[in-house]
Amino acid sequence: MSPSLALKSTSALSVMAAALFMLSGCATTQSLTPEQCQASNWQEVGYADGIRGRSGAYFGHYTNSCASVVGATPNRIQWEQGRQQGLKNYCTELNAYKIGREGYDWQPVCPLEGISKLEEAYSQGRYYYIRQRDIDSLRSPYYSPHPFGYGNRRLGYGYRPFGYGW
Repeated sequence: MSPSLALKSTSALSVMAAALFMLSGCATTQSLTPEQCQASNWQEVGYADGIRGRSGAYFGHYTNSCASVVGATPNRIQWEQGRQQGLKNYCTELNAYKIGREGYDWQPVCPLEGISKLEEAYSQGRYYYIRQRDIDSLRSPYYSPHPFGYGNRRLGYGYRPFGYGW
């Protein structure tokens, strides 16, 4: 391969990697549109964040998203009032159990009073989730009792890497 062709392929690969990196950042951080920054009902936004178990630090996301929009200042007081209302729905035993059962992480945003009941409900849901995941794994056609995960004993043969019979 000629040096100029190698340089061109390396450059193209670098540009593609940079573009992929930038796109992955966009996928994880949602930006608000200028219209959303100006017209949002911050109490409703806070309520939705409270139901999702978001902490008070999440408000910085809105401040950063709306910083370049003229005349748009997120209202922290209204947002926090809404978030506190949403947390009332998030911080219930039924919701804690549901979050654990669905395999999600519990967010430490609830008041300390009654936290032990919430943690117990979450633990029970999480236990159910883990047990169900393990049962589903055993039912999988790809399950193998081999300690290294090779082969499928039910078919009478197994994959042996490099031909070794271990």
